[in-house]
Amino acid sequence: MREASKVWTRADGRKAEEIRELRAELGISKNASGSAKFCMGNTVAIAYVYGPMEVIPKFLEQSEKAILEVNYNMLPFSTEDRKKPGFSRRGAEISAVIKRVFENVIFLEDMPKTKILINIDILNADASTRCASINAASLALASAGIPMKDLVASCASGKVGNHLILDVAGKEDTEGDVDLPIAYLPVTDEILLLQMDGIVSISEFNKLIELAKKGCQQIYEFQKKTLIEFKKGSS
Repeated sequence: MREASKVWTRADGRKAEEIRELRAELGISKNASGSAKFCMGNTVAIAYVYGPMEVIPKFLEQSEKAILEVNYNMLPFSTEDRKKPGFSRRGAEISAVIKRVFENVIFLEDMPKTKILINIDILNADASTRCASINAASLALASAGIPMKDLVASCASGKVGNHLILDVAGKEDTEGDVDLPIAYLPVTDEILLLQMDGIVSISEFNKLIELAKKGCQQIYEFQKKTLIEFKKGSS
């Protein structure tokens, strides 16, 4: 008899279409309007939401809607090689990406002449930091009572060798062939963010999109459960 073929597993022991353990904690800062820590395996992001608040300087305010500011920051000890503190082009790029995501989700027109600030700190980076950041920010905004179309969920799919994988982590990010993070709005079945490093066929691209959406749906259900439990504990 032939031996049963072994199921391919990844470096961390997961199956190809398995996401990492998800953990979340809300209300971690008393000074913020809303705050949340979101963990995807060893990747840890904390988001703090402030506002709606007064716009300073005044000339920056918009009469028809609120303005949104997002600051993404990887702390110096978040990576194996100590990161230099201060401005980085990568941080500015990810901040801009996350801002565009939430500008399409928050009802900014309901809060004219105000400002909403989202500060995001990466405590530990093990790939997919922008995904963890979006997931944390979504929960923080909801806990702050900021009006939104729905929660946003974010996850990355990718390709390692001949395998299409879900929730890129660890060396899969740097040594894999493809990394494709998305941000997904379930209520409208809308992809708000799509970035890709690497080259794949059209068929593989479509499969990666569906795989990433599958991961986002799992994260979305986890986000909803986390919010419900938080509200029960607060009541």
